[in-house]
Amino acid sequence: MAAVQAILWLPAAAAPPRRRSTGGGASPRLRRVLICQAKSSESGSASEVAAAVGGLVANPVIGYSLYTLKTTGCGLPPGPGGLLGALEGVSYLVVAAIVGWSAYTKARTGTGLPNGPLGLLGAVEGLSYLTVLAIAVVFGLQFLDRGYLPGPLPGEQCFG
Repeated sequence: MAAVQAILWLPAAAAPPRRRSTGGGASPRLRRVLICQAKSSESGSASEVAAAVGGLVANPVIGYSLYTLKTTGCGLPPGPGGLLGALEGVSYLVVAAIVGWSAYTKARTGTGLPNGPLGLLGAVEGLSYLTVLAIAVVFGLQFLDRGYLPGPLPGEQCFG
């Protein structure tokens, strides 16, 4: 696609002359369509933007949650009205969704997620995989140190 984009962005004067008898080269209409597709893929779809923003919020929340779990033995407290606990739970779901989307895309196309706007989706994808690795390590250490993983409900070991 990069080679196609490079050819498409050449000025008209720099383009080689076309032979009319063989129909060589892309028609001006096809050239405009390809340029529009290249521009739209650079800007990112709404789902790419949402995933990038969600991942930029979710990964640090999970990082803080894992730090709290390792140091105190419990995850984040519920907070006012349960908002902090809800943010923690939704963050785990967002990271799981990004990793799932990435794995599905990799299996289907052979490549990961597109870079997205400003390359943020690609960065969030990599960060999400690192977060999943950190989750596995901290949960494993928690289980080895304490013999349990704290439950998500406030009435269990941590916030009773």
